[in-house]
Amino acid sequence: MKTYCEEEMVALSILKGTGVNIVEAALVAKAALEAGGTRLRQNGNLSVYAEVRASETTALRALKRCKKIIALGAEELKRQEKTVTFEKAVVAALEARAGRRARTLCDFRYITRRFMKRCRGLAKRRVRAITVQECAEYIDTAFDTPNQRLKARRVLSGVFSTAVKRGWCSENPVAKVEAPRVREKRIEVLKPCEIEKLLHTAAEYDGGRCLAAVGMMLYAGIRPHEVARLTWEQVDMAGCTICILPQHSKTGGARLVTIQPPLLCLLQRCQQGGRVCPPQWGLHWRALRKQAGFTAWQPDVLRHTFASYHLRYFRDYTALQYETGHRDSSLLRTRYVDMRGVVDAAAFWGKVSAK
Repeated sequence: MKTYCEEEMVALSILKGTGVNIVEAALVAKAALEAGGTRLRQNGNLSVYAEVRASETTALRALKRCKKIIALGAEELKRQEKTVTFEKAVVAALEARAGRRARTLCDFRYITRRFMKRCRGLAKRRVRAITVQECAEYIDTAFDTPNQRLKARRVLSGVFSTAVKRGWCSENPVAKVEAPRVREKRIEVLKPCEIEKLLHTAAEYDGGRCLAAVGMMLYAGIRPHEVARLTWEQVDMAGCTICILPQHSKTGGARLVTIQPPLLCLLQRCQQGGRVCPPQWGLHWRALRKQAGFTAWQPDVLRHTFASYHLRYFRDYTALQYETGHRDSSLLRTRYVDMRGVVDAAAFWGKVSAK
C-alpha cells in the first residue's frame, strides 16, 4: 500500500476537488519555473530545484516568480479572449462614425454587408482570430475590380481600427494587406454634339426639371452627389455663385462655385424653389442619359469636361482648383485635364446649345 509523506498529503488536500492529480500539478509547476528561467538539475530519476536545494530564500524567490508568471499569463489570456464577432465589430465601427456624412455611412454599410454576404462564416468570426491572409482573401472574394477592392480595403481597415481601440484585437491585420494597384482610365470629354444632345434632352425630359442639375455638373463641375443635395437657397443668381456646403462636398470643405453666363441662362429657365434635383434624382439621371443615347457613361465625365474647357479657355490652374475644390492642382494636371477633346472652348462658355 502506497504511503504519502506529510508534504504530499498537504498537496493532495490542496488539489482535492480540482480534478488535477499531484503529478499534473508538479508538471505545471515545473513548466512555470522553467518559463521563468529557474534552472533544474537532474538527480537520478527525479527533477529537483537547484535553488530550493541551495536555500529556503532561493526557493521562496522561485515560487514567487512562478506565481507572477501564472498571474501574468492569466491576465494575457483574458486579454486575448476579450473579443467580439466581426458582425458586432461592424456595428461598433458604424457607431464610432455616427457623425460622418450620409454617403460615407451608406458606403460603409454596403461594403461591410457585402463582406458578410459573400464571405462564408465571416459575420460570426472572432475579430482577434482573423489573420492577414484571411483579410486578403475576403477582399478578393467579395469584390471584383481593383477600384472596388481598394475601397473595400479601407472600409475593412476601419472596422479593425475600431476593434483595436476597443481592445478586441491587438493589431489591424488589414494594414499588412497590400493595396491593389488601380490603373486610372482616361476619361474623354464630351464632344460638342454630345453636349448639345445632352442639354437638349435635359430641357425636354420631365418638363425640364433636370436641366438645372445637368447644367451645374457641366458648366460648374459640381459632382453628381453634391448637386443631389443642393437647394435653390444655395444658388445666388444675383451674385452668380453656388454655395457647396461642407457636409455635402466630397472633401468636407465648403466652396463657392461661379455661375458662368451659359449656366446662368440655363438656370433662369428653370423653376426655382426647394431642391435643385427632382425626387428620385438617380433614377431620372440614368433615364435621361439613356434617352440622350448614352449607353456607356463614365461617372465623372461632366466634371472632366468642365475642367478641360475651363483651363483651355481661362488658362488658370489656380482658378480651376478653386472651382473644383481640390487641395492643390496636382490631380487636375495628372488626371482631370485632357485638352485633346476640347473643341471651340469660346463657344462652350459663350452660348447655350439647348433649344
